[in-house]
Amino acid sequence: MKNKVYFASDFHLGAITHGGTSRERELRVCRWLDEIKNDAEIIYLVGDIFDFWFEYRQVVPRGYIRLLGKLAELRDAGIPIEIFIGNHDMWLFDYFEEELNIPVHRKPIIREHGGKRFFIGHGDGLGPNDYKYKMLKKVFANKINQWLFSRIHPNISFFIAKAWSNNSRKKEKPEERSFLGKDKEWLVAYCERKLQKLDIDYFVFGHRHLPIDFLLSNQKSRYINIGDWVNHFSYGVFDYNDVKVCFYENKNGVIYPK
Repeated sequence: MKNKVYFASDFHLGAITHGGTSRERELRVCRWLDEIKNDAEIIYLVGDIFDFWFEYRQVVPRGYIRLLGKLAELRDAGIPIEIFIGNHDMWLFDYFEEELNIPVHRKPIIREHGGKRFFIGHGDGLGPNDYKYKMLKKVFANKINQWLFSRIHPNISFFIAKAWSNNSRKKEKPEERSFLGKDKEWLVAYCERKLQKLDIDYFVFGHRHLPIDFLLSNQKSRYINIGDWVNHFSYGVFDYNDVKVCFYENKNGVIYPK
């Protein structure tokens, strides 16, 4: 019975991390997809599926064949899948839509399931501050800049991108690996601001790399961050009763705030 809505993000395939090799994570994701396919009404992949992705006109990145094949299998079986771009794979263009029939979302969307309203997005560039990244995102999203980047040979462009990504990962602050409190969590601030204009039951984001289930100030709406598959191997599921953050092949998973 197709009665569950699934959310997952931040696989960061292509990156080598302390959470295992990219191939190991890819196989883990595929096992998870195999296990949920029988009751999945829809699967939302909420950004940063790849650590870097750029589609040339006739070329797509090498690797990820197991995940792409699994997604094709699920779509051919009639299971709806939708994908969001993240800050690491914002150069997803039309490959997923044309080859896999998977819609690609570039901005947050609002959906209703089981009478509940969901606000779904990757989470990057939202909320207050972080002006440097917001400006950088505009540069990367510029069509002229994308065209210029596509003139670079893939061997060089992917080397540059992976070096940038690795350097960015090294700059992660240790304190960001735990919940910072409602006054410092910028996605909490974003959700609170949205609630002034929108009636939302669940805000579902990735990007933060931390499994979070936080009750907002109206004492009804919740901010759900579905974590990642680099450290936590976490995902979200709505069973038409409630949203839960779960863990796959990880018995020691922790949901924040504790």
